[in-house]
Amino acid sequence: MAERSAARSSKRGLPPGRAARIQDVARLAGVSTATVSRALASPERVSPETRTRVLDAIAKAGYVPNPAARSLRSQKSRMVLVVLPALENVFFSKILRGIEETLFAAGYGMIIGDLDGSPEKEARFAAFAAAGQVDGVLLLNGHLLGSQSESIKSRRKAPVPLVALCEAIPGAEIPQIEVENRAAARAMTLYLASLGHRSIAYLCGPSGNVLEHERFRGYCDGLREAGLSFDRDLVWPGDYTLEAGIRAGHCIVERKRRPSTVFCSNDEMAIGLMRALTSAGIRVPQDVSVAGFDDIEFAAIVDPALTTVHQPRRELGRAGAEVLIKLLRGETVPSRIRLPTEIIVRDSTGPGA
Repeated sequence: MAERSAARSSKRGLPPGRAARIQDVARLAGVSTATVSRALASPERVSPETRTRVLDAIAKAGYVPNPAARSLRSQKSRMVLVVLPALENVFFSKILRGIEETLFAAGYGMIIGDLDGSPEKEARFAAFAAAGQVDGVLLLNGHLLGSQSESIKSRRKAPVPLVALCEAIPGAEIPQIEVENRAAARAMTLYLASLGHRSIAYLCGPSGNVLEHERFRGYCDGLREAGLSFDRDLVWPGDYTLEAGIRAGHCIVERKRRPSTVFCSNDEMAIGLMRALTSAGIRVPQDVSVAGFDDIEFAAIVDPALTTVHQPRRELGRAGAEVLIKLLRGETVPSRIRLPTEIIVRDSTGPGA
């Protein structure tokens, strides 16, 4: 433990075992300690370039401002950081609407942090929150940001209140709001079985994803309850993208014995899969039924319209924002909230052979 701490300190240019100080941040940023203080307490009093250098230095040094000193600011920022894994994912649109509506009504604004798979961006957002530039953080990315994770592991309190939304974060003792993913996947599998399908394939989400873990368990639950055997050959890897659905569709086209239905772990993959099937002359649902999960906007307008699990996305956004606002007011909140889902039956599913 001591060796790891010393190594981390060495990488930051600090004496072994010593926590970062404001002087370290100033040295790394090439500014005075007074400028660092201004960048944290009154960011409007420094140039955007200087503030960026200071935030980068905070991330590099692992500096966490003293909460007591930070409380001396004349007022809160009245802003909330909303962290997304990928802003272009249409799934988040209604969630963001619910968040914005609730925050606005309570007098807060929001800043969207699009990680886009960038460790540099994640470090920047972690430093941004640690520096008190926002009053709270809504995490929709499925994990704690870098410095937040270290704080939780060392049992230190996070610099600002954190709430996990949509995707649970194992081991993080923060409020978590999601839907009943396992129960929803079980219900969809049972619905497909009720149509007479005995060969129900499953297209997975990303390996290691918490949502995927729950949905796959629900799929297995449904098979077992319907009296169907689990077949590893009917489970294909995916990553929640259209391209993954198209690849799975090509796989089905090349098979001599095709499954009668495919349950996709999200709608984008289901839409991609249907495109590949119909392009090859395979009819949906007459030859192969297809079902999805999420009920994104495109699910109702593709041809055929997609049978899917409806997530109350706007309500999820509202619930997450409401919990964070209560935390900011010092109120007690539940550790976990799970919202119900609903199966929306459309044209992409039909009777099994």
